[in-house]
Amino acid sequence: MKIRTRYAPSPTGKMHVGNLRTALYEFLIAKHENGDFILRIEDTDQERFVEGALDIIYRTMEQAGLVHDEGPDKDGGYGPYVQSERQKSGLYLQYAKQLVEKGEAYYCFCDRERLESLKQTIGDKEIMMYDKHCLHLSKEEIEANLAAGRPYVIRQNNPTEGTTTFYDDIYGEITVDNSELDDMILIKSDGFPTYNFANVVDDHLMEITHVVRGNEYISSSPKYQRLYDAFGWKAPVYVHLPLITDENHRKLAKRSGHASFEDLVAQGFLPEAIVNFIALLGWSPEEDREIFSLQELIEKFDYHRVNKSPSVFDINKLKWMNGEYIKAMDNEKFYEIAMPYLDAVVTKELDKKKILDLVKTRIEVLPEIADHVDFFQALPDYDVSMYTHKKMKTNAENSLEILKEELAILEQQEDFSIDALHERLMAYIAEKGIKNGTGLWPIRTAVSGKQTTPGGAFEIMEILGREESLARIRIGIAKLEQ
Repeated sequence: MKIRTRYAPSPTGKMHVGNLRTALYEFLIAKHENGDFILRIEDTDQERFVEGALDIIYRTMEQAGLVHDEGPDKDGGYGPYVQSERQKSGLYLQYAKQLVEKGEAYYCFCDRERLESLKQTIGDKEIMMYDKHCLHLSKEEIEANLAAGRPYVIRQNNPTEGTTTFYDDIYGEITVDNSELDDMILIKSDGFPTYNFANVVDDHLMEITHVVRGNEYISSSPKYQRLYDAFGWKAPVYVHLPLITDENHRKLAKRSGHASFEDLVAQGFLPEAIVNFIALLGWSPEEDREIFSLQELIEKFDYHRVNKSPSVFDINKLKWMNGEYIKAMDNEKFYEIAMPYLDAVVTKELDKKKILDLVKTRIEVLPEIADHVDFFQALPDYDVSMYTHKKMKTNAENSLEILKEELAILEQQEDFSIDALHERLMAYIAEKGIKNGTGLWPIRTAVSGKQTTPGGAFEIMEILGREESLARIRIGIAKLEQ
């Protein structure tokens, strides 16, 4: 049997981290076994449809590397792959009527007022359990109502006694009392199927073998199971995924600053790092390692190793992982993605690739570049106390002396390459008989005006060039003389 999985998002906005994880696991389950991964658009909830959301789905999946084998743009013989298009053919109503004929579903003509009266508050939750009122209508009453054009929904007819059992590959066998099962709506009054019903029909017709979703759906799974049984269809393998929580162990809210793929990319995270990180939110590999390319994930992913306990979305761990991806990145690719961040801060004509070489191993996310390099654009106004450094054995007095002597040497120096500067200043330090740090701390402070810099004095001076470096050293001397 060929494995077929599907990702079935609703076009309602940005792609939440939880949805991306579902898509990723479905992709990995299929690809691990050389199966098919299908994209199906569930747009039956027309009120929640957001303009442009389809583009977000396509763009996110492309950036994440989740290539689908079939979908609205790739017909594999199981189309259409958009629910509203499938609905136009009357497909869902036809299947709902089959269930009505079998006594597994029924027409319900109750108006809003009557439904409101069934609501009850349990604890702090308001719930509505339908009381099967319309199940007892006679055939004549139903036909008269339909002929009169009265609005209706079609409801699933669930038993009120006994139990229903379904099996999940992660959580095992789950049994619920049928008294807990509401007669859920299958076809809404606008003629559209509910998400739950369309899902079951489409999964069967598209021959989906594995259904992956968040464990908040476990409670509604018995209703799905009853639909499969009512049709006499084989249910797919269910894989329910653990909750993703924030650092405070609360469900990761959609409003959280890092809850969607787009937000994370905008914050300077790399798509490959995000995918790697999300793969580990609920799945643990056999070996003790954390960095996996998508291809390695396909090879290693065994969904039976998905955990039951909630996974914490730890933004600091993602930052660390992103930093590892940046370090391992090909230089040319790094220049390409990092240059816009550098250009926003440094507008001077400098060798920007050399600046990026200095920061590549020091950043975790791309926007951090700004704080590391802003001094190349302009010397910040700094306090002379920075010249005093206990470990380097420097103070205002010896820093002034050293800077003056170094300035005299550098004014004679035409070649400002790293090697030439290194050779000349190290010779001076040796002659003077001081520690390297004592000779270099004052000059690095003068040319950068910062406590910490990417790269040392020689690298900074080579990039700034002769005139700018000398000008900054003179400013340092003037500050110290005051």
